[in-house]
Amino acid sequence: MKKVLIPEGLVKKGFLKNFKEMFDEIIQARELIIRLFIRDFLARYKQSFLGITWIIIMPIIVISSFIFMNKSGILNIGNTSVPYPVFALLGLTIYQIFSTGLVATTNSLVNAGSMIIKINFPKESLIISSMAHSIFDFIIRVFLLILVFIFFKVVPSYKSIIFPFLIIPLVLLTIGLGFILSLLNCIARDTTNAVSLLTSFLLFITPVLYPEPKGILKIFTKYNIISPLINAPREIVINGYISKPDEYIIASLISIFIFLFCWRIFHLVEPKIAERV
Repeated sequence: MKKVLIPEGLVKKGFLKNFKEMFDEIIQARELIIRLFIRDFLARYKQSFLGITWIIIMPIIVISSFIFMNKSGILNIGNTSVPYPVFALLGLTIYQIFSTGLVATTNSLVNAGSMIIKINFPKESLIISSMAHSIFDFIIRVFLLILVFIFFKVVPSYKSIIFPFLIIPLVLLTIGLGFILSLLNCIARDTTNAVSLLTSFLLFITPVLYPEPKGILKIFTKYNIISPLINAPREIVINGYISKPDEYIIASLISIFIFLFCWRIFHLVEPKIAERV
């Protein structure tokens, strides 16, 4: 008979003790997370002609399309404080942490179905290792971003040193949503397609490739939690300050809450995951 290990008193333990055990579990699984990342990384680019080059090709195509639409009069992007390619690439580089990370984490449990059935291990490892791929892609795009800054002779603010810290809430939000969406994907495989559509839609209603809009579109950006999480890091690099720090702080606190809440739910149902994949 297959034995399912359920943590004793999982629900009855204190709030802080529960989270301490969850963090300890992740720390103990760090080697597994690294091995999962390396395995998936090698499989990702196996028999790929362009390989890692795809990471920088896609944002170039997207930004080129917007530049073409702006030049032809189809789309009015508006004025930006720096050359548009710099503005757009910086915003898209930040946004793709969220978009690629959300898709990857959503698929993580389903893709590792056979492993989950055979081996008992912290399933959070799959979510975090999947998110690590998005972080890796982000680092590669940063090198492209540096070249674009140099080409257009744009000097980033010295305060850019805090840029990595400003994207942490966006990373936590992505992982938090990934916990829940990965569970939903085990129940309904359509979740993957829905997430892909959602991230594409959010790209157009979030000021990623254009400045903060006016009119009816401003309503969407105002109540869009992702907007300040993208605007703040971009502004600190370009301008050296955050124009709306209160919005960024609120969005960051909400992101941390979502991360902890979703992680807790994931941890509670973790023993049942093997039955669904």
